[in-house]
Amino acid sequence: MKFLAGLSSHSKAAWRYAGHLGGSVVSSPRRNDSKQPAMARVFACWFATVLSLLLIPCAAAQTASLTGMVTDPSGAAVPGAAVTVRDTNTGATRKSITGNAGWFQVLSLPVGNYEIIVRKKGFAQAIRRGIHLAVGQDASADVTLRIGSIRQRITVNADASAVSLTTAAISGLVGRRQVDSLPLNGRSYDELLALNPGIVNFTSQKTGGIGVSNSTVGNNFAVSGNRPQQNLYLLNGIEFTGAAEVNMQPGGTSQELLGVDAVREFNVLRDNYGAQYGKRPGGQVLIVTRGGANTPHGSAYEFLRNNLLDAPNYFDRGSPPAFQRNQFGAALGGPLRRNSTFLFANYEGFRQHLHQTGVDLVPDANARKGYLPCKLISPAPNPCPASGLVYVGVAPSVASLLALWPEPSANAPISAASLRRSTVRCKPSVTTSAPRASTAPFPPLTHSPASTPSTTPPT
Repeated sequence: MKFLAGLSSHSKAAWRYAGHLGGSVVSSPRRNDSKQPAMARVFACWFATVLSLLLIPCAAAQTASLTGMVTDPSGAAVPGAAVTVRDTNTGATRKSITGNAGWFQVLSLPVGNYEIIVRKKGFAQAIRRGIHLAVGQDASADVTLRIGSIRQRITVNADASAVSLTTAAISGLVGRRQVDSLPLNGRSYDELLALNPGIVNFTSQKTGGIGVSNSTVGNNFAVSGNRPQQNLYLLNGIEFTGAAEVNMQPGGTSQELLGVDAVREFNVLRDNYGAQYGKRPGGQVLIVTRGGANTPHGSAYEFLRNNLLDAPNYFDRGSPPAFQRNQFGAALGGPLRRNSTFLFANYEGFRQHLHQTGVDLVPDANARKGYLPCKLISPAPNPCPASGLVYVGVAPSVASLLALWPEPSANAPISAASLRRSTVRCKPSVTTSAPRASTAPFPPLTHSPASTPSTTPPT
């Protein structure tokens, strides 16, 4: 089971830009309330300061920045132009002013779709829409002003350049379109990491069982030759780890990383990432979840997978083992207060009943009657009977244990160990269930597949 809920809000604030590429100053509308106690105002300021300091490391990992230059029709820089960057989904705005060289920069923008509005006296208002900012992106979007009245408006639809001039920050981006459209066996969205070059799904080679220091309940990926334990996952800027001591890959009892409907996009930084990332030398996986918007949105789903169309393998007797997997859930997001406060919640359930066919080694018919090959008797009888078998009998304490083993069946593979140790050709058994016990006292041994049910609890 996976449940994620988020509440986000923002207040209207003005970001003033000073100098060529200087810092930003945040200002918000003042409220004159003489009845408000002085201590309450002091506490509110103190709380806001502490909260902002705590959120600074997270914002660096889950946000983007937007830089651009404002020019006139001749290509000359336009200083002092008012620039407004607006999130088209939530209505949040950031404001800046171009410097002497015409540049503007807005930092710590949440991932999403934006538009740029530029105003300057003597020029027509310019709007550039269709800008999508990805997680960790340092985007660049220039705007050209036309001569005209401030009441005139010129709109351009153009995304920001996907080529970063500073770092390769979005080279490993997996966007919402890929997350929604590409098939995922088990709906584990981390399997999309392998879409990037230099990343190999290492899950089939992982070692260690659940409950030990090297265990992991999620998928393993080798990034640029690094071990899977060296990767770092950040969920909205917070370290996202598993339950093991060494293999810290996130996952769950289902062995899947659920919650695909709550993921907006994620980015993989493979090699030369900036100094704000670190702790581990492997890949840095930046995951951003979806959030609420002014327009309500949601989904409900049920995925069923079973064995009705499965083909039996070599060891199955007749029909394939029983299998049923149910994955279901719902996601919902929307505004609690338009252009101010938003809510998004996601739930995903996983239920699986899986029977598997295994191969066991069981005593053959001769061993059950007390006959063993001459090579296994010490001292070996001389001469050895023509049958190659010597009667040694069956101890009463062992006879009851032999009854617990399934009988060998026809057309099953013969144990290679039996052929090496004896010339007697033994017939193995295929069964639907079998207890496991040591087979050392009863050679020669044969293979016996066994289908045993297993149920994966809710994750």
